Amino acid sequence: MSYNHTSTGCKGGKQGDEKVLYGIETADAAYGGFSCLGYHHGICNTYTYGKKYFDKYGKLKRTREALETLTVEVKEEIDHLQSIMNALEFATKEEDINEIKEEMIECGYIRRKGGRTKLRFKSRPLHYVSSDGFDIYVGKNNYQNDELTFKVANGGDWWFHAKGIPGSHVIVKTEGRELPDKTFEEAGRLAAHYSKGSKSEKVEIDYLKRKDVKKPNGSKPGFVVYYTNYSMMSYSDIEGIKAVEET
Repeated sequence: MSYNHTSTGCKGGKQGDEKVLYGIETADAAYGGFSCLGYHHGICNTYTYGKKYFDKYGKLKRTREALETLTVEVKEEIDHLQSIMNALEFATKEEDINEIKEEMIECGYIRRKGGRTKLRFKSRPLHYVSSDGFDIYVGKNNYQNDELTFKVANGGDWWFHAKGIPGSHVIVKTEGRELPDKTFEEAGRLAAHYSKGSKSEKVEIDYLKRKDVKKPNGSKPGFVVYYTNYSMMSYSDIEGIKAVEET
């Protein structure tokens, strides 16, 4: 005797006195009975059910990945705007303001009026001299930060920055000499003072050789990355550190 098994699709029925749950059913042509192979109540097709939720999982996963990327991008924009606000606090001359304005135009935050071409305002970074006679330079805005770090400083100079918050790039020119502890301490104080944490008594400062500071391609002005550094807690008071007046 041979059996002809055919799919009957999705429906309810009886086998003897037992109710057949909705599932994948096969009909036994010889006996006219049903056998229920799927036991997920209310779902007629296990494959369709699984595919539906797998597709939903894939969509949610892609949405999460897109949101994670967007979150990073938004945080970078916020950090950049906060760095601009920090620069405005320490701007001392009209050239400083104009340089910050130019950065905002280039980054698309404001429009250039009258179709004028790109302007360059050459303001100078702040200049200090440590108690041990080392020149220390402090960027007053993101353009100056980039220029100081990647044009003025060489690989053997020391770089200082407030940890995790907007602030100035501080460069100590070594001229091939070892830095005394006092100069490290004074450079740290300058980095603390010219940062978003300037109102705090102490600020955590990262410092490292300039050669270990990198700028990613296409990154915004003032943005850098580094993966190895020293840290110290520095007072934000800079009283007693000799400032060199601009000429």
